[in-house]
Amino acid sequence: MTTAREIMTEGAECIGENETVLDAAKKMTDLGVGALPICGTDNKLKGMLTDRDIVVKVLGAGKDPAACKAGDLAQGEAVTIGADDDAEEILRTMTQHKVRRLPVIDGHDLVGIVAQADVARALPEPKVGDLVEALSTD
Repeated sequence: MTTAREIMTEGAECIGENETVLDAAKKMTDLGVGALPICGTDNKLKGMLTDRDIVVKVLGAGKDPAACKAGDLAQGEAVTIGADDDAEEILRTMTQHKVRRLPVIDGHDLVGIVAQADVARALPEPKVGDLVEALSTD
């Protein structure tokens, strides 16, 4: 069975919880990504910050991205997947939590991200179709 480690994108970079949203936006631009894990000063994952979060929760709300901290946008406990979890667990977790990106954890270390696109490349079409449908409905 395919594991998260086999299909993830390696080398995920975090944005620190005390870094600004403006810093996060610049980092996303430099890396060519639409989301960054938010990491705490305690080296624990605090959540995910997406480009949509920046637009809706910061810019759309009239907040200053240079004054707003990334950690302020972390919501609850981060949804993650273990590096050795199988594809069925990835699908189940993404569907249950309605997330398109899952940070991949090995022990306590962030080792990558599994995105919906990674799943699409690695799994059979019917399973990918079910995932896309689940994530596209309210």
